[in-house]
Amino acid sequence: MATELEELIGFLSAPSPPVKKAAVDIVRDLTGSEDGLHSLSNYANTVLPSLSRLLSDDKEVSEPAAEALVNLSQNAGLAAKMVEMGLIKIAMDMLYKLGSSITQLLVMLLVNLTQLDDGISSLLQIGDDKMQGLYVMKLVRSFCRSSETSASHSFVTPLQDDPFDHVGSILVNISKKEEGRKMLLDPKRGLLKQIIRQFDSSSLLRKKGVSGTIRNCCFEAENQLQNLLLISEFLWPALLLPVAGNKIYGEQDTSKMPLELGSALSIDREPVKDPEIRVQALEAIYLIALQQCTIAGGAIKPGNDRLYYLEKEAGRRALWSVNGPRILQVGYEDEEDPKVMEAYEQIGSLLVHGSESEEPSTTTSK
Repeated sequence: MATELEELIGFLSAPSPPVKKAAVDIVRDLTGSEDGLHSLSNYANTVLPSLSRLLSDDKEVSEPAAEALVNLSQNAGLAAKMVEMGLIKIAMDMLYKLGSSITQLLVMLLVNLTQLDDGISSLLQIGDDKMQGLYVMKLVRSFCRSSETSASHSFVTPLQDDPFDHVGSILVNISKKEEGRKMLLDPKRGLLKQIIRQFDSSSLLRKKGVSGTIRNCCFEAENQLQNLLLISEFLWPALLLPVAGNKIYGEQDTSKMPLELGSALSIDREPVKDPEIRVQALEAIYLIALQQCTIAGGAIKPGNDRLYYLEKEAGRRALWSVNGPRILQVGYEDEEDPKVMEAYEQIGSLLVHGSESEEPSTTTSK
């Protein structure tokens, strides 16, 4: 004999819209408590497919179904089952379905599912050579376009969340995996450059997503320093402005900076109050400053040998080239948070005690 919960789950597939609506509302409410989540987890093989099918229904049914899936996906075991049953593809298809009314919930579902390695691989479309990276490109495009749309409509109030703000959290998740970092850093795709430009957003959620993504991508600096520095026009302001302190910089300092940094620091500006963002920026700067880089140069030699230069302390030189140490010095003087101060001191120790700059050495490589 079927239990009450089994009957309830069965009603999710009822042909009668009022019965289906009532059932999905009850299931959604159950997912709001630990006891309810535990009970439903025993029927994961039936409740998860039933809820996923309701995502394509009218809003009055699809919205509570999506809310239930978001709540259920906070459980790692249930999230793994969702990934296994292909819910990332279902969510992405629904997200870009014309007239979708549950955009924010679908994005939040993807945030939870990409906390798992298998979820990240599914979103990156690893193993599908023709489609790999398509989902990520779509999400980055939406992340950037939605902020432009919000900025152009003055009637959008701060209380109205941008449904794609949470994409920043997805980007942080996928950049924890090497394949995700390499995809974002690929200069042909140009994804990180687009993402970094969103750091100017007034949304704290969006800012934290961008800063966390940059920081994670800098773990690839050892092999991808040149690709990071290719977008230095956008990278350095995103990293240095949050940790530049409150001072208005004089011409003596700004004359040694690129225009995009010097202009911003020569006027009064809104400080970045969130200490987590400041720590992430400093950690990213540290990872860059650690690096040296091999740069192709010189003439083509007989036998197709090419002259390569091993540039010692390339990361530190890049930081010095934008007057970064001066910015960090001023920022440290204004800082009060102990964790942020520790991150400043880590870079300071590297800059002070690092090896002395050397002339580029040369080697040949075929």
